[in-house]
Amino acid sequence: MEKFKSIAIIFLLIVGFLAVSNTTFAKNPMRITTEENVVSVHTDQRVLLRYCYENVPFKPYVQQLFSPRGVNVLRDAPSDHQHHHALMFAIAVDGVNFWEEQQAPGRQAHRSFSNIRIDKRGDGASFTEQLGWVNPRSQELLLKEHRTIKVYQPKDFEATVLSWQSSFAVPSGKKSVTLTGSHYFGLGMRFLKSMDTGGQFRNAEGKIGEVVRGDERLVRADWCAYTAKANGKVVTVAMFGHPDNLRHPTQWFTMTKSFAYLSATLNLHREPLKVLSGKPLALCYAVAVWDNRVENEQIENVYKWWVNSK
Repeated sequence: MEKFKSIAIIFLLIVGFLAVSNTTFAKNPMRITTEENVVSVHTDQRVLLRYCYENVPFKPYVQQLFSPRGVNVLRDAPSDHQHHHALMFAIAVDGVNFWEEQQAPGRQAHRSFSNIRIDKRGDGASFTEQLGWVNPRSQELLLKEHRTIKVYQPKDFEATVLSWQSSFAVPSGKKSVTLTGSHYFGLGMRFLKSMDTGGQFRNAEGKIGEVVRGDERLVRADWCAYTAKANGKVVTVAMFGHPDNLRHPTQWFTMTKSFAYLSATLNLHREPLKVLSGKPLALCYAVAVWDNRVENEQIENVYKWWVNSK
């Protein structure tokens, strides 16, 4: 009899433990931590995303982004181009260069955070940042930005998805600002060093694109993807442009020599863009990361899911 009681007690303890574990996981599988210089999103025992916002001289940016199996795909400030900050957004505003970090570059100044939250379903986390784009010479505020970063691991897809939404407004006292830049200015991504060789780009249109110089290409499509080995592990990284964006479909910049790079651009080197007071410019992009190579159909499915979930 005592033997059966012991078995029953052990059984109840196991059931109770599993119930508590499942409840905790379902309630809050993701969490956000805000440190002095970095915002991090965690899932289970892993870091999913690291966002640097303070102690960065020129621009806040996503420093690390991990696949579902924990592979980081981003590289920050390599010696060949120290102004390449992993995943960053930069253009020129009224002639002030916010991309390169030399000869008096512009500064995207962090102001504050708001709306730091975990989705009710527990598979996503987000935060909104207020920034001021500042002329370093005059300290004039050129542009105001509200930037929302969301990161998901949707249950229907084995992928990590990051959404980057920015709203740019002309500050009071100015009638307009003009956005310009080189053919690669925009939302740019520098890959892990091991991903610089042996990788392959593809896009939703299946086109090679326009040759700019060397192997640099420009192509318009809903999405552009890159598959390569990240420290020996095959990953696929895709960038999406939302159909509501100005100048959609997105013009993608790609290169593989002497390093791999991908950028979502606004074709500013050919078509400068004027933003008027009272009429903010809204842009929305996403980055999806898979372990292994995925087919175009899988990329297209996540793209459509993201468009419909915005």
